[in-house]
Amino acid sequence: MPWHHNYAALGNSLGLTALVVSIPIFFLFWALAVKRMKGHVAGVLTLLLTLVIVILTYSMPFGIAVSAAALGMVTGLFPIGWIILTAVFFYNLTVEAGQFEVLKSSIAALSTDRRLQALLIAFCFSAFMEGVSGQGAPVAVAAAMLIGLGFPALPAAVICLVANTPPVPFGPVGVPTNMMVTVTKINASVMTEAIGNDMTIIALIIPVFLLVVMAGWKKAIEVMPAAMAAGISYAITNMIVTHRLGMELPAIISSFVSMMVLTVFLKFWKPASIWRFPGEPEVRQELEKKYTTAQVVKAWSPFVILMAIMGLWGIPSFKNWIINELHWIVIIPQWPGLHGLVYTTVPGAKPAMYGAGYRWEFFTAPGTAMFILSLVAMVILGISPSRGAKVFVATCKQLRFALITLSSVIGIGFLANYSGMSYTLGLTCATYTGMLFPIFSPVIGWLGVFLTGSVTSSAALFGKLQQVTAMQININPVLTTSANLFGGVMGKLISPQSIAVACAATGLVGREPDIFRKTLKYSVMLLGIAIAVVLLQAYVVPGVVPRDTMALTP
Repeated sequence: MPWHHNYAALGNSLGLTALVVSIPIFFLFWALAVKRMKGHVAGVLTLLLTLVIVILTYSMPFGIAVSAAALGMVTGLFPIGWIILTAVFFYNLTVEAGQFEVLKSSIAALSTDRRLQALLIAFCFSAFMEGVSGQGAPVAVAAAMLIGLGFPALPAAVICLVANTPPVPFGPVGVPTNMMVTVTKINASVMTEAIGNDMTIIALIIPVFLLVVMAGWKKAIEVMPAAMAAGISYAITNMIVTHRLGMELPAIISSFVSMMVLTVFLKFWKPASIWRFPGEPEVRQELEKKYTTAQVVKAWSPFVILMAIMGLWGIPSFKNWIINELHWIVIIPQWPGLHGLVYTTVPGAKPAMYGAGYRWEFFTAPGTAMFILSLVAMVILGISPSRGAKVFVATCKQLRFALITLSSVIGIGFLANYSGMSYTLGLTCATYTGMLFPIFSPVIGWLGVFLTGSVTSSAALFGKLQQVTAMQININPVLTTSANLFGGVMGKLISPQSIAVACAATGLVGREPDIFRKTLKYSVMLLGIAIAVVLLQAYVVPGVVPRDTMALTP
């Protein structure tokens, strides 16, 4: 029997209903920030609490509620979890083969100036790692590399947290943006272009910003040409890739181009003086090469092949051939116990069926491309099948709790959408914030990432809310949903999970409050920039944000 949304189910009061259905969000905040529960425990408990709340508040049939949560959890694992698993597997293979030491050496040998090393590693290489693996690896690896070069631990952790911002919506291989598309049904190209525009702006700011954080404005000015070379090359490439190639490659290609441009630039330009941290001894400019050119090329070759394979996977004709000719796809057009049973009742619109289906283009999925690349990398790096299998099993064990967290959080997001919870909260935001909502859009994303530690999870939790609210106040939903990702990027600086990773990588376990105090002010500054950009996009130059008319219905 069809079941209709009732957004003011409690006493015919939208505000009261919103207050009650927001209990799971407050619980998740308490569980993670106050009680410090493990992410997977907090996620599962919040999912169960959400089930109870929506059933009691909206009189949502039990079977429909469970089916909605199950659809979200399956979607969380395939394709989203599959991308993360294969990306980290690829990264672990390079570590297993010992090639990561070669990569580190090839970057570190370019300069002994700490500012330039920070640009190369914390900005360029960290962004590359974000595009390839994500999951905290970029900050952990980059911070460990800086410490290995002689950076003090605390500055290394802070620098890497600040620098790892432009690639986040597109790492690993576009997962956060993909999640926003999954939740809102906004066209993938439109969403990629919108958040790509925002990250282009941030890419121009971050290289200079991290240098000021690290050494102060005066010392940052001395290496401004290098910062501009890194930032401008990243920004231009990011703009081109997000408008042409999709969400999988912006972080990978942009960071690689930025790294190559900066490397070549440093062959012809040197700062007037070498800057080191106070108390560090002076060192000569030249560094002895530890590895041959052939060894360096071998170490980088899997990453070059990665860009080629991901580029092939993004070609529409290739995808159409795989899907329409070979039919390598998993489709459940009518999800059991959910499709045809839920109707939205958004004010000003006729009741509309909220369809429910599952579609996994498993062969053309980015995760499958990463898995094929991993097999190729095993051959290049000389890793035997048995050894590779052990790495894959170890990767599964490494990510088991992260995948549980991911699937439960996305289950919450789907349940919030199908129960009407997202609509209740969205309508409430529209009622009480009105045309000021663009200010709150990036703040919601910022808080979501602070809570969950993941831009992907923040998109799953709040993406639909952002979309519904925008529709109610008659502004472009692409603006508010991309603003959720935009603000979420800035939340990574203060996320307890991100800080914990940085502390573990730098030997600063127990000093999390010290890092939080330092990164909080930088996070707020960058959030302020995000809010200013979103307001300009909303009311001054609204035409710069693309529209997707197909997604203007629930």
